[in-house]
This record gives sequence, structure tokens and C-alpha cells, in this order.
Amino acid sequence: MLKRKRNNRRSAPGVRRWQLPRLNWRRIGASLAGLAVIALALAALGWLLDQPIQRVIVSGRLQRVSALEVERVVRTHLAGAGLVSVDLAGIGRGLRTLPWVDAALVARSWPRGLRIEIVEQAAVARWNDAGLLNARGELFLSEARFVPPELPQLAGPEGAEAEVTARYLAAQGRLTEAGMRLAAMALDARGAWSFTLDDGVVVRLGRRQIDERLERFVAAAAKLVSQRAADIAYVDMRYSNGFAVGWKGGAGRVAVTGQRADRNG
Repeated sequence: MLKRKRNNRRSAPGVRRWQLPRLNWRRIGASLAGLAVIALALAALGWLLDQPIQRVIVSGRLQRVSALEVERVVRTHLAGAGLVSVDLAGIGRGLRTLPWVDAALVARSWPRGLRIEIVEQAAVARWNDAGLLNARGELFLSEARFVPPELPQLAGPEGAEAEVTARYLAAQGRLTEAGMRLAAMALDARGAWSFTLDDGVVVRLGRRQIDERLERFVAAAAKLVSQRAADIAYVDMRYSNGFAVGWKGGAGRVAVTGQRADRNG
């Protein structure tokens, strides 16, 4: 007769045996039912609030952006959408694609409206042939239909818009302090800088020490230019300690002092 052997194995010292708690399916079911009720209530509330949009309020100092352009962008996002489900970010992105729009803020206006605030681009300069730049040096229009003639003319290679704009703004402030007005600034393909005053005098800065040469122009040459602008064609600041003047009417060029320090530009 076989005898059952008793299992005398014991748990190893330091090892605990854990028993999973029994699941209370009634409580779990009640919790899930409660969540379902909350979800249905939220869905019903969303449906009640998602009413058709009946009015759109547009604000901002608009001179270049037309109401028809704004309406066309908004309408493309309103088809089948209510006040809750409307894509506010999509409307904002669409508005920012309009040529003269710099920023657009779109928000709901309860109970059945949208509020749109538009900031127009502020052109600070012309760029090359027919482009327009803002103060950040961004080319927001490459082929403008109308280019304000009173804007300064900036020029440079493609991709240099921000650099030329920053240089222009810095030079403009310094020249204004000296009683002069900057009309144009250019960066050529070789990296040489020049600017033109509103009296037609061209100032050549070259490729190196641009800030130092601008300061030397203000300190040493600006007075001469102010006195005899009608007789001066250009001022060449590419000298180590001075500048050269090119006179109109074939009078030739006169180096005031110093040696040419930038022979190639």
C-alpha cells in the first residue's frame, strides 16, 4: 500500500509569499458605470455648447489686409464645425499665410462667435528689386505690387536679409545722432559694405572693421560731407587711419590720410 508523502518543504528564509487580493467585481462595475455616465454627460455638454458660429469679430489696425481675405480663410474652417469643435489653430495658421499678416490671435467669443486679432506687417525697408522687409529682417513680400518710395533701399545676396537689416538699423541710429539720414545700404557678393546718404553721397566701408569705420566716418568725415555734399560723389573709409573723397565733376580723388587697408573691397 502506497503512502502519500507529506510535503515538508518550507519557504526559504527571508522569502515571503504574497496572495493577490480578490477583485471586487461589483465595485469595479460600479466605477466603470460611473465613468461612462460622466463621459456621456461631458459629450452631451459638448454637443449643447458646440453651437453654429454666427459672428466673427476682427480687430487690429488693418490697412493692407482686406476683410474679404480674412473671411475667405475663416470660412474654409467653419464648414461642419461649431464653436467647440472649430479648429482655432488652423484658422490662425491660415491667416498668417496672408501676405501682410504678421500675427493672428483667434479665440472663442461665447455664446456663438469668434474673436480675431490681426497684427499687420510693418515694412521698414525695400529689399533688392521689389521686396519688403520687416524690422526682424524677414522678407515677407518678395514681389510687392506697391513699394513705398520713402522706405530705405537695402540690397544683398539671398539669405542676407536679416544681417543687412540689422546693420542698417544700427547705422541709422548712429547717423541720425550725427544729423544725417540713411537712404540705402548694400552688401555685395564679395562681402563689402556701403551705404548712401539722402543727399546722394556714397560711403564705402569695405569688408572689415565695419563698425570702426562707421565711427570714424561720423567722427572725421561727416562734417566735410555736411558742408560740401553737393560736390562729393563718395567717401572711401577703407583706409587705416583716414578716408578718401571722390569729388564730382572730374576733380579726382583725394586721400586725406592713411593707407588703403582693404584693397579688394
